[in-house]
Amino acid sequence: MAMHSPPPDGIDRRPPGGVAIAITAEGLAKSFGTASAVVGIDLKVHPGELLALLGPSGSGKTTFLRLVAGLETPTAGRILFDNEDATRLTVGERRVGFVFQHYALFRHLNVAENIAYGLRARPRRLRPPDAEIRRRVADLLDLVQLSGLGKRYPTQLSGGQRQRVALARALAVEPRVLLLDEPFGALDAKVRRDLRRWLREVHDRTGHTTLFVTHDQEEALELADRVAIFNRGRIEQVGSADEILDRPATPFVASFVGEAVCLSVEGTGDTIRIGSHEVPSQGQKIVGPAELYVRPRDLVLADGAAGGIAARVVAVRRTGPARRAELTFADALPPVEIELPLGHPVAKGNVVPVRFTTLRVFPSGQDGGVT
Repeated sequence: MAMHSPPPDGIDRRPPGGVAIAITAEGLAKSFGTASAVVGIDLKVHPGELLALLGPSGSGKTTFLRLVAGLETPTAGRILFDNEDATRLTVGERRVGFVFQHYALFRHLNVAENIAYGLRARPRRLRPPDAEIRRRVADLLDLVQLSGLGKRYPTQLSGGQRQRVALARALAVEPRVLLLDEPFGALDAKVRRDLRRWLREVHDRTGHTTLFVTHDQEEALELADRVAIFNRGRIEQVGSADEILDRPATPFVASFVGEAVCLSVEGTGDTIRIGSHEVPSQGQKIVGPAELYVRPRDLVLADGAAGGIAARVVAVRRTGPARRAELTFADALPPVEIELPLGHPVAKGNVVPVRFTTLRVFPSGQDGGVT
C-alpha cells in the first residue's frame, strides 16, 4: 500500500509540552507462531492527526496499536516517530499514552491520584515537583470536565466519567502519541455518542497524534480525520469518511462499510445487467461476472422519471425517523433497501420504479484483501 499524504485540514497541531509527531510504519509485520496478525503494513500518520483503525475482530487493529506502543515486537519492519526509529525503544522511551476499553484505573486511588500516578512513578530525577503535579492534575480535571471530583474514587463515578479519568491519566505524562483501544466499548450508545464528540474537542485542543481502534463504523467515520480499514492483517484503504463511503477501493471496503448488500450482476461494458434489467454502467467498463454493492442511499424512487427499473417490495419498516423498504429485482437476488419519504404510500407486494444514483461494481473474484 502506498504512503498517504497531506493532513486533510492542513493544520499543524502542537500538543502541550512538545510538537505533534508523525508515525510511520514501514513493512510492519507480526506473527504469533504460524498465524500472521499483521502483514507488511506501510502507513503514514500525519502530525496531530486522529486516525481511526476500523475492521472486524481479528483483523489486526489492536496488534498494530500494540506494535506502535512497544507492547509487541515486530516480526519484520519498523515504526518511526518522525525520523526516529522507535522499534528498539522501550514503552517508556516511546512516551505513549494508552487508554483501554475497561479504564484500568486503580480503585484504591482517588481521581486526582490516578491522574498523577504516571508522574509520581517516575524516577526522582525525572519527577516534577509536587506543586507542578498538582497544577497539571487540576488542569487536566478541567480539560476532561471533572473539576471538583478529584477526591472521588473510581467506584463513585459513572462509566463515562471513569473513561475521562483514564484519558486524563494518559495525557498527564505529556505523551508524544496517544493510543485508544476501544475506549468506549463498555459504554451504552448515548454515552458513547456524547463522549466521542467530547473526545474530538479534546483532541483539537491538545493536538496529539492519535490512533483510535474501534469496531463502530459510525464512531470511526464521525470522529476521525481519516480511517484505516483493516482486514486479515492488512490495510485495505486509508481515507476520509467521504472517500471510504463514496469511493471504496476494494470489494471488502464496499461490503464492510455502510450496510451494503452484494448482488451478482453482469457487466457488458456500457451497462450492468441486474436480473433481467440493465442500467448504465456510469463509466465503469466492466465485462463479465461482477459484484454490485448496494447501500440504501444508492437507490431513489423513480416515479415519473425516465430510466427507472421495476423492483418488488418485499417488506416495509420504520427505523427511527426514516422508513425503509426492502426491494428485490429478481427471485435469485437478495433484497436491497431504499429509504422512503415518510408519507410515500408503499406497501408489501407493490412494484415500484427505482433508479441507481451510485454504482459500486467490482469484477467477480477480485481480491480485496491486498492493497
